[in-house]
Amino acid sequence: MTHPNFSTHETSHSPAAEIIVNPVTGDRMTILQASHESQGTYAKIRFDLPPGAKGSPLHFHTAMDETFTVLQGCLEMEVGQKGNRRWLKPGESVHVPVGTHHSFCNSSNEWVTFTTENRPAAGFERFIRGMFGLAIDGKVNSEGMPTHLLQFAILLKQADTIPVGIPPVLFNGLINTLAWVAQRFQIERSLRKYWHSEKNAQ
Repeated sequence: MTHPNFSTHETSHSPAAEIIVNPVTGDRMTILQASHESQGTYAKIRFDLPPGAKGSPLHFHTAMDETFTVLQGCLEMEVGQKGNRRWLKPGESVHVPVGTHHSFCNSSNEWVTFTTENRPAAGFERFIRGMFGLAIDGKVNSEGMPTHLLQFAILLKQADTIPVGIPPVLFNGLINTLAWVAQRFQIERSLRKYWHSEKNAQ
C-alpha cells in the first residue's frame, strides 16, 4: 500500500508547515497553522492515517469544538452517539460542537487524509505533539499509548478529552489527581521539549 500524495494547496499558505510522523501507529500530521499564531484560539492540522488506523475512540470535549474535512480517502466517524456512523469522502466536512460525542478511524484499505480545525487549540496541540513525541522517543506501548501514567495524565488534561462510557466526574477526578501528583514531581518538564513550537515563537 503506497503512501498518499500530499496536495500542495493545503500547505501553500504555510511554507514552514511542520510534519511529524508517529513511528508506532504510522499516523502522520502536518501542522498547517500552529495555535501560537492565534494566541491559542485556533489551529489547523492535517492528518494522514494508514489503512486500518484506529484513530480515536468515542469521546467529547468540554471547551473545544472541531471541524473535520476529508481531502483524500474515506474517514469513518461516529457523531452524536455511538452507532451513528458517517463515512466522509473528499470535500465533505463535519462540525463537532463542544460536548458532542464523536470518534474517527480509517476502516478502509487505503490511506485517508483529513484536516481538523480546533477552537480553542493550545491544549489539543500540546496533547497531540506529546503523543507523537513520546512515540518517537519509544515511550509508548504497542498501541501508541504513553507508558508513563503521569505523563499520560498531563496530556489528557491538556486535550480536554472525556472518553464516553466513564462518568465525567470520575474521569476528571482521577485525571486531576494524577495531574496534581505529576505537578509535585515536575513531570511536565519531560514533555516541554515536544511543545517546542511555542517556545520558538516567543
